[in-house]
Amino acid sequence: MKTYILPSLKLTAVVLILCAVLYPLLIAGVAKAAPGGGDGVTVSVNGKVVGYANIGQKFTEDKYFWGRPSAVDYNAAGSAGSNKAPSNPDYLKTVQDRIDSFMVHNPDVKKSDIPTEMVTASGSGLDPDVSPAGALVQVKRIAKARNLSEEKIKQLVAEHTQKPLLGFLGPQKVNVLKLNVALDLLK
Repeated sequence: MKTYILPSLKLTAVVLILCAVLYPLLIAGVAKAAPGGGDGVTVSVNGKVVGYANIGQKFTEDKYFWGRPSAVDYNAAGSAGSNKAPSNPDYLKTVQDRIDSFMVHNPDVKKSDIPTEMVTASGSGLDPDVSPAGALVQVKRIAKARNLSEEKIKQLVAEHTQKPLLGFLGPQKVNVLKLNVALDLLK
């Protein structure tokens, strides 16, 4: 019995130290080296934090770019998708309602031109980015609401379009919060 218990206790202590002490310290160290120091990347205007760049936020006014819909109403404490299949009647009704709402606010856009991400929620419900197409499809509405030229807003979208990591990893994307902050700073 002593032959098995003592090695088992030693192994348990080693695994406990590795998994409960060293690994969490390693992950905390990596997080501190990441942008935002592990606390998230904040966006500030005039020294005041207006939001987090890595968490989607709700914008519904016509003068702002809208982000991707959220199944959890942008609640970062309850990140989740809808868990409904694409064939689920409730899901299809929700998507159709989003399409109808989008078209009411963007009457110049044809239904076939609406990017999928503008009417479907992401898996986390907190996606902070849209594709350049998702941003550009909203330009006419914003130009009209702000009495600005479409070209000026398109240029702003181009300036805030992030290229794929290393030029090929992932899609191009536009952070909605950063874009809206820049939009508010336009004169």
